[in-house]
Amino acid sequence: MDSLKRLASQTAVYGMSSVLGRFLNYLLVPLFTYSFAPAQYGVVAELYAYMGFLAVLLTFGLETGYFRFRSDGRWPAELVYATSMRVLLAGNLAVFLALLLGRQPVAEVLRHANHPEYIWWCAAILALDSVGAGAFARLRAENRALRFASIKLIEIAANVGLSVFFILVCYRAFLADPRSLLGRLWDPTIGVGYVFLANLAASVVKLLLLAPELRGALRGFDTSLLRRLLRYSLPMVIIGLAGIVNEMLDRAALKYLLPYDDATNLAQLGIYSACYKLSVLMSLFIQAFRYAGEPFFFAHAKEADAGHTYALVLNWFVICCVLLFLLVTLFLDVFQYFVGAAYREGLGVVPILLLANLLLGIYINLSIWYKLTDRTLMGAWVTLVGSVVTTALLFWWIPMYGYVGAAWAHLACYGTMVSLSYALGRRYYPVPYDLSRVVGYTALGVGLYGASRLLVTYTPWPAPVIGALLIGLFLGLVYLADGRRLRRRSLSRD
Repeated sequence: MDSLKRLASQTAVYGMSSVLGRFLNYLLVPLFTYSFAPAQYGVVAELYAYMGFLAVLLTFGLETGYFRFRSDGRWPAELVYATSMRVLLAGNLAVFLALLLGRQPVAEVLRHANHPEYIWWCAAILALDSVGAGAFARLRAENRALRFASIKLIEIAANVGLSVFFILVCYRAFLADPRSLLGRLWDPTIGVGYVFLANLAASVVKLLLLAPELRGALRGFDTSLLRRLLRYSLPMVIIGLAGIVNEMLDRAALKYLLPYDDATNLAQLGIYSACYKLSVLMSLFIQAFRYAGEPFFFAHAKEADAGHTYALVLNWFVICCVLLFLLVTLFLDVFQYFVGAAYREGLGVVPILLLANLLLGIYINLSIWYKLTDRTLMGAWVTLVGSVVTTALLFWWIPMYGYVGAAWAHLACYGTMVSLSYALGRRYYPVPYDLSRVVGYTALGVGLYGASRLLVTYTPWPAPVIGALLIGLFLGLVYLADGRRLRRRSLSRD
């Protein structure tokens, strides 16, 4: 139980930075959707989708590789870190210079020829964030969760603050008097580019704060270690790329697959992306769990009861995710005001996307089988199958059903990956997962959501009251099924 408590506490710390920080970032959604038309916001969503693909490439899978070889014991931790950071620094510098020099041709290919500056701003963000990821991995490995959380919060606060400054303060000053001091800081030709400028400045602040962790990044290099690192880590790039295909290809492809003109397609992309943000609570929890969970799984792999611990982790993970699913879907009438009125026609995709994220979280738990057995290439094939499912369904369903088809493609993809990963895990690293509880809690959440729709339609009770009662029912059932059991187990260990 001590190990579970440690995982829970670290998840809480990482979650604090993710939830508080990303909640601040979440507040940018109403700022953007109330300030920009859907077609303008679509540009932001599209370029961030491309950045998601490049971010996976430019970290080279070295975060997981660093954890793996640091815990191996055959090489000093500082040597593993320095070898990893040399690759990150060299690779990101090369890609940044290439995009800087080729910004105009790239902008023309992406149909943003009037804004080549967007390309090199995004390239700079990518380079700074990829190098920063290596320093953050060091903090995670050293269990310095508080410093990790503090820097993340400062970065996000800088991004939010600058976004508000540019889009609210400077833009309003420009409308009142373009010649005023603040009004001159707003250039109408840049438009949504101020979103990227705020992000770029925040990334610079983050890297400056990570300077102590970057010291020693070039002190040491081992060629044989590098070969082992890359052999282990590069399949993680394939996994990451396939994962980004599953997560973000829809936003990169909507502009090209929808059967309308570019402006309408970008508007549809903007609506879908804004509604996608309403599933952020689930994403935040999964991200926090991922930060704490990956080092935890490696650290406890050699314990005799590791399998039972992992099974218990998955059970409570699903409970938390289903609770978040209910919190958003049962109070969607409240959450809808986080996006502008022009975007609310897409709210129907939110429950589908939340379920897809829940399946993604289950897959992250199940994926320990290939990480702990060094079968990362086999794990890559699972994600590749998911990306094939995603791509095929996007090309099939988006022209027919629009962005609703994209949401269902997410759900089908992660369902496929969960099934494959569970089957392979049973063979290569058996864990006694309690399927009845995992499936049961998920089905219970969907059933309660369905019941809420019926009660809202056929009873006079207000939707918030129905939502509160159903969440109370869910928590009561969880306590009866697992709460008392966990409490007895904790008391017996103490």
